[in-house]
Amino acid sequence: MDAIHIYQNNYLVVAVFLVLGILLPVGALTAGRLLRPYKPTKEKYTTYESGIEPFHQSWIQFNVRYYLFALMFVIFDVETVFLYPWAVAYDHLGAFALIEMGIFIVMLALGLLYAWKKKVLKWI
Repeated sequence: MDAIHIYQNNYLVVAVFLVLGILLPVGALTAGRLLRPYKPTKEKYTTYESGIEPFHQSWIQFNVRYYLFALMFVIFDVETVFLYPWAVAYDHLGAFALIEMGIFIVMLALGLLYAWKKKVLKWI
């Protein structure tokens, strides 16, 4: 019966953080909306470009490779986020964690190899 109370206490902590995670941003945004001044003018709705009035269309089409490189960066950046805590706690985790992290790195390497074969990493 004691284990049931421990689990209920864990769910209570998660529920409190969930409620706070929703109420605090909503409360801050609502307070900001109520307290800020509202004085719309024509000048406030114009685009600001370093103090110069805009003189042409601002839509620019970017090459999709920018997004692919950014996505590859995010993937490998997240990999380091997962690798660092594992490396710090390796002594406590043992051989199972080594095998698990090996599988993780192999999967990422396969993803990189796939991107390389599809010529996603070529700039020209």
